[in-house]
Amino acid sequence: MLIEKTMIAAHNEPLLKKHIRNYAFVTENILGIEEILAKLINFQIAIPSWALGTGGTRFGRFGAGGEPRSLEEKIEDIGLLHQLNNASGAISLHIPWDIPSDANKIKTLAAEYGLLFDAVNSNTFQDQPGQSVSYKFGSLQHVNAAVRKQAIVHNLEVIKHGIELGSESLTVWLADGSCFPGQLNFRKAFENTLAGLKEIYSALPANWKMFIEYKAYEPNFYSTTVGDWGQSYLYASKLGNKAYTLVDLGHHLPNANIQQIVALLLNEQKLGGFHFNDSKYGDDDLTVGSIDPYQLFLIFHELVEGMDNRKMNHAKDLGWMIDASHNVKDPLEDLLQSVEAIMIAYTQALLIDTNALEEAQLNNDTVKAQEILQEAYRTDVRPIIAEARLRNGAALAPLQLFRDQKIRETLIKKRGEKTMATGL
Repeated sequence: MLIEKTMIAAHNEPLLKKHIRNYAFVTENILGIEEILAKLINFQIAIPSWALGTGGTRFGRFGAGGEPRSLEEKIEDIGLLHQLNNASGAISLHIPWDIPSDANKIKTLAAEYGLLFDAVNSNTFQDQPGQSVSYKFGSLQHVNAAVRKQAIVHNLEVIKHGIELGSESLTVWLADGSCFPGQLNFRKAFENTLAGLKEIYSALPANWKMFIEYKAYEPNFYSTTVGDWGQSYLYASKLGNKAYTLVDLGHHLPNANIQQIVALLLNEQKLGGFHFNDSKYGDDDLTVGSIDPYQLFLIFHELVEGMDNRKMNHAKDLGWMIDASHNVKDPLEDLLQSVEAIMIAYTQALLIDTNALEEAQLNNDTVKAQEILQEAYRTDVRPIIAEARLRNGAALAPLQLFRDQKIRETLIKKRGEKTMATGL
């Protein structure tokens, strides 16, 4: 472990007086602050195993140095994040990028860092070494039954790895689609995909969920076989009560009202989880909250309102995970920023006076409704989140501690300057 409890205590001590003052000021007029803190302390965000290295663009990849060279080192990095903020207590594996060589050993290592295994993710959007047939023209939608079977078998293997690690969900994202008109029979592509998903679904353990991710475009630009939330919902509805839609914030056409999508999926009990990121133009995979933090807040408002309406557990009943790419930032610093942005939006949503908002809505008082939402959004909730971290034994200022202790420099000395993590 790179961060010891004594190091965190030493970091917190000079910041404590200012924190106490800021926390008292912010919370003076907040009712139910202890209940809010309890929710924040329990709220955990899964870190994907593929996000510990630099990502890149279609034109190049520029390493940060000290990137994890193995699954064990990826767990070490996520453990480090969790030590700093105590809100990153789960890891999501992408297979075959991160196949455990010894599942029991990996599970034990993760437990030493206080980490659980979140959803396991399959990969039928790339050809792998030794693969018998290609996914160039799709996987589950493919006109060739041998390709479809290969994709199904891969997903079954992913489930097997997940069972060994204690995961309870499978995320399926398909790059299937077409680039040109006439290339694909849409109806047959849908039927082939549904048949494959049914076979995968039938292999799920009783306590598992299947998350069906959608994307409007890329790598196919004329059509995608799971192109939007409606198509994902259609698949999930036909599969059964263990199948859900997964929302990636970057997988929509510009100006899509994601908060309305969230509300409707929650209402239909078909929202399974989230891949958090941010975007300016498309699937940019930027740091969460870096482009449109107000949209993130509005999404969390719908999440909190909808989950409370159904008496759902905020921490456990949906899957929360970051899915981002780090081109010019240190990946660990970027992830710290993303977790903080998620916690900020979540906390602000918890501050909304829902009774007053409902009254304004019933009275068609648009001005009052806006004021209620923006009153919560404009509240600086960072001292509340810092207090939750303090009570959890984490750092008051995780990013500052990361930099003060020169963690990246330490990782470079240990692993080298030219290491490259697996993944995109």
